[in-house]
Amino acid sequence: MIAPLTTASSTTDRRQMPGNRAAQLAEAVDLLIIDDDPHMVRLLTSFIASPTFRITTATTVEEGCRLAALIRPAIVLLDLVMPGVEGFEALDQILAIDAGIDVMMVTAHYSPEAAVEAIRRGAFDYVTKPFSTEYLHKRLSGWLEDAQRRKQALRLDGELVKAFQFAGIIGRSPAILDLFSRIRRIAPHFETAVVTGETGTGKELVAKALHTLGQFSSGPFVVCNCAAIPEHLFESELFGHVRGAFTGANQDRAGFVKAAHRGTLLLDEIGELPLHLQPKLLRLLQNRESQKLGSPHPERVDVRVVAATNRDLRSLVKEHKLREDLYYRLSTVEIKLPRLGERREDLPMLQRHFLDLYSTRFGKGRMNLTRRAQAAMSRYDWPGNVRELENVIAGCCMMAEGTTIDVHYLPEQLRLGDKQAPTDRSTMTMAQMQLSHAHQVLQYVNGNRARAAAMLGIGRATLYRLIANGRD
Repeated sequence: MIAPLTTASSTTDRRQMPGNRAAQLAEAVDLLIIDDDPHMVRLLTSFIASPTFRITTATTVEEGCRLAALIRPAIVLLDLVMPGVEGFEALDQILAIDAGIDVMMVTAHYSPEAAVEAIRRGAFDYVTKPFSTEYLHKRLSGWLEDAQRRKQALRLDGELVKAFQFAGIIGRSPAILDLFSRIRRIAPHFETAVVTGETGTGKELVAKALHTLGQFSSGPFVVCNCAAIPEHLFESELFGHVRGAFTGANQDRAGFVKAAHRGTLLLDEIGELPLHLQPKLLRLLQNRESQKLGSPHPERVDVRVVAATNRDLRSLVKEHKLREDLYYRLSTVEIKLPRLGERREDLPMLQRHFLDLYSTRFGKGRMNLTRRAQAAMSRYDWPGNVRELENVIAGCCMMAEGTTIDVHYLPEQLRLGDKQAPTDRSTMTMAQMQLSHAHQVLQYVNGNRARAAAMLGIGRATLYRLIANGRD
């Protein structure tokens, strides 16, 4: 807890302070107060006065921005309504100077919409006047604890990512931990498996994990992209051919199946497999026999097959694009991967992983995302899933001039946010409106329930009950 002093503190020259006091302030945190009301400035200064903070004050946005650029404070207490600026313009100006500054908005006029907008635009917190000394101390103590956690997280992130990395797949959400468990159980025993999921969810990584943990891990892992092979070459590419099988076949070709002997064959985009070749694949799965194009004799192959697709195989069966017997043979074991939008708890860890990866690759210092960049990413639906996230962070790391990535480096679709029509609240019950607002606040604080409860002015237990009741 911050220990208040009996006298107000303002901008202080450390060189004029004797011994212990100067040593204390050498480690103090720079805090800037910007408020057009001199009385409120004095009151806040008196409330906050502590060796923990080195306080600087300003009564205009212009002066506040000049001081922010000069001293680069760790935290700014900013009045929401200031003369000469509109709405959140002062917040934007402060963050334009240094996107790493934590801004606590202070206002006498609370509204849920303004609170959410403040967080969306990069503010750390939003407090309403009037407030007691104890209340302000509590909020600043929370900020100090959060800042310390962030510093520790930056040091530990690398080890944390490693701890929750499994065969190249990163996450600690319930969905991903369940996936890890399924892979471990299936890998030693399966002969055929189907991995389904949207584009960019990591289907090839799962196939590699099944291979690595299986009995053929020392053998080859062969990938056949069914969508990339022209139909007239498919049989030759997949099953191989003998010399003279067709015009231009000047030598024998092993094919993907034979290349994967005593290993694992990944048939990516299995839904693109031509219908006339499906009986031949079925024979491979049933009898472990493969017959080259132009050869009268089948060959024995010892291969495990993983089929991957982003399409609904049952629908393909109904459309007569996939044989029913092949579908049942393939789907003996089926692993469905969650969308990134369904495992948002993993987003910060994935961000850290890709930031470290591309910071190193591009020869830059360890890069970080600002709060508002994180907020923009948390709002986005990620239709391209983990692959899209990786590409976005790679582009940001490439373009960023320093080690901080702010929203202006993000692609347009992330900066604009969701374009979905707003929910019609006119027919909502009070309980539905409360739940809707709670979810909105949670979204803007990256799922941090402690911060969300503080913003909503309720206890964490109350927030948990509100969300739980909304699921019933």
